[in-house]
Amino acid sequence: MRHKKLGRRFSRDSAHRQAMFSNLCTSLIEHEQIVTTLPKAKDLKRVIDKFITLAKRGDLNSRRLTAARLGSEDMTKKLFDVLAVRYKDRNGGYSRVLKAGFRYGDSSPRAVIELVDRDVSAKGKEDKERHAEAMKKQPAP
Repeated sequence: MRHKKLGRRFSRDSAHRQAMFSNLCTSLIEHEQIVTTLPKAKDLKRVIDKFITLAKRGDLNSRRLTAARLGSEDMTKKLFDVLAVRYKDRNGGYSRVLKAGFRYGDSSPRAVIELVDRDVSAKGKEDKERHAEAMKKQPAP
């Protein structure tokens, strides 16, 4: 029996689950909106809200904890420099989960998880820049 056990297991061991949520958090911080399955989005909401709360504290220990758990120095920097400032007056509820229909292949429920008051231009920014540079380097036909 799983009485008072918090969170889903997703048929993964704990290290795999931790890595999965770390990667999802990194993507969410970078793009500020991602599409995933509904159960993952619901569990990710708890994780990302804790990261933002740590970033709002702003001390060195919080930065080290976040860097160790995220594994990305760039996203840790964005979390502390951009998102913590954005949400300094908000007491929680930094992300929202919106249902987005069902996936075509296996009919699993999808969801959009996004940060509240997100920067719309952040989604796909790196990909667009990389594509523009590739087009400049490619010779014209």
